[in-house]
Amino acid sequence: MSSTRELLLPTPATGVPVQGELPDPALLHLLLPKWLTARARASAQERGKGARITLLGTMALLFWTFIFTVLYRLLVYFRGVEEIGPLLAGKLLGLMMVSFFSILLLSNVITALSSFFLAKDLDMLVAAPVNWLRLYGAKLSETVVASSWMVLLMSIPLFSAFGVAYHGGWLWPVIAAGIMVPFIVIPAAIGSALTLILVNIFPARRTRDILSLIAVFAAGGVVLLFRLVRPEKLARPEGFRSLVDFISVLRTPTSPFLPSEWAQKAVMSWLTGPVDGLAFYLLWTTAAATITIGALLHRWLYDVGFSKAQESSQRILTGDGRKSRVRGALGFLGVLRRELVFKEVRLFFRDTTQWSQLILLAVLVVVYVFNIKFLPLTQAGVTFFLVNVIPFLNLVLAGFVLASIAARFLFPGVSLEGRTMWLLRSSPMSMRDLLWAKFWVGTLPLLILALGIVGVTDYLLKVTPFMFTVSVVTIALMTFALAGLAVAFGTLFPQFETENAAQIPTSFGGLLFMMSSVTLIGAVVILEARPVYSYLAAQTFGGSADPAGMIAGFGGAAALCVAATVFPLRYAQRRLEELDR
Repeated sequence: MSSTRELLLPTPATGVPVQGELPDPALLHLLLPKWLTARARASAQERGKGARITLLGTMALLFWTFIFTVLYRLLVYFRGVEEIGPLLAGKLLGLMMVSFFSILLLSNVITALSSFFLAKDLDMLVAAPVNWLRLYGAKLSETVVASSWMVLLMSIPLFSAFGVAYHGGWLWPVIAAGIMVPFIVIPAAIGSALTLILVNIFPARRTRDILSLIAVFAAGGVVLLFRLVRPEKLARPEGFRSLVDFISVLRTPTSPFLPSEWAQKAVMSWLTGPVDGLAFYLLWTTAAATITIGALLHRWLYDVGFSKAQESSQRILTGDGRKSRVRGALGFLGVLRRELVFKEVRLFFRDTTQWSQLILLAVLVVVYVFNIKFLPLTQAGVTFFLVNVIPFLNLVLAGFVLASIAARFLFPGVSLEGRTMWLLRSSPMSMRDLLWAKFWVGTLPLLILALGIVGVTDYLLKVTPFMFTVSVVTIALMTFALAGLAVAFGTLFPQFETENAAQIPTSFGGLLFMMSSVTLIGAVVILEARPVYSYLAAQTFGGSADPAGMIAGFGGAAALCVAATVFPLRYAQRRLEELDR
């Protein structure tokens, strides 16, 4: 049977229909527009492009070098431990691969909703004479690239450290690629299939129900997975009855039915021998099976699901009394600023690709608090000094969490205005009001989350009142600074033409914001490290802390956070006022 479809086409001369054939574009032809767009953006001659690429490449190289160095030294230490060294390295790799797989699965579910049902080119592709299998392959490829590039970048220093520490040989890059390709394809196929099923079950106007259901399953699945893994047991070997019990736990597969376990076995078997061919076989056959099942589901369900996705959204009427009460509570802002606040809230919840990322946030916070809870700080021999230093270092992790959230939700604020920015610029409204509305609407929920995370983790860690006060005040100031940087960088590097809000944080401006955030967090911790150390040393060994040093350290950190909040926003305001759109 021919792979092309037939149609009666009119001849140019007579207009009489004759039997002809429709074109059936190949898979690479369907991916060509995306490739040409990416190549055009990469080759565009923009002012300062070379400096941006140099800065980004330098920071990426430094980041990879840091990750590689830490992992390499840890693996060299493991390699020097007889019997259990390779087992510990395998467990460490297994935990990392489980984290990667969880991130990939959640990211692919959300990305598939956009690439398969909400992308702007779908109206043309679905109506065109495109083979269903090639359409599935093209959209699955887009989903894989959009969801997995960050994990692939993170895996480069990871696999490099394992290969160098265990002498993987010249074939090691090929083996690592052969492991990662099926590892990223499996969650992409599963996530796309899950999204397809949910879109067919729920009407498109109830997309919130779909993503809420995914959020419940995802949060429950991650908690269950970490309960099965029980990483806290590895940090407390004294809890085992003997060394044999500890080694048996290390030898026991963490998650034998997950691709992360197969990837871990494939890596360690190649590095330490003998090679486990079954692990490679399971990875590649499972990838092929998931693609096949996903393709069959696409053939059976995609037309109906896409049709439902084109239905107009249902307008839900809310009571005017509630809106009146909210407007009355915000009356002190004035009419213009109050309506700007309402506009930002409506804009956020109107874009499903934006607020649906709350799923990733919820899972991230659950895993974060879960890991803090099981830190072995109540064991015998743990000093007062260590118990209070760990919560201080916890500020670094909390800062990273807040920076990632700000990059997802605050950074795209100006870009989401899209082509309506020209209307806002031509109005008599001050750009200062618009910018600060975006800042406050995003900062207040972020501040509540920050105080909640630090408060809960400090309660679980049973810190002293001094460390609790330092943690709460520091994270509050850091939240304002990170929010100010996010809004400012989002204004300086807007992406008005983007099709997917989830892709905005991955732009050059988003990466530059994350680098600036890491620098800010490091500077704040360094400034506060001396006074905190002075106080804890005085409490542990007796004596008194230096008041001048404490004032200088904490005052410098506070001044830095205030400056990082105010000055970037003022510069962004001037840039927004000069914007010609």
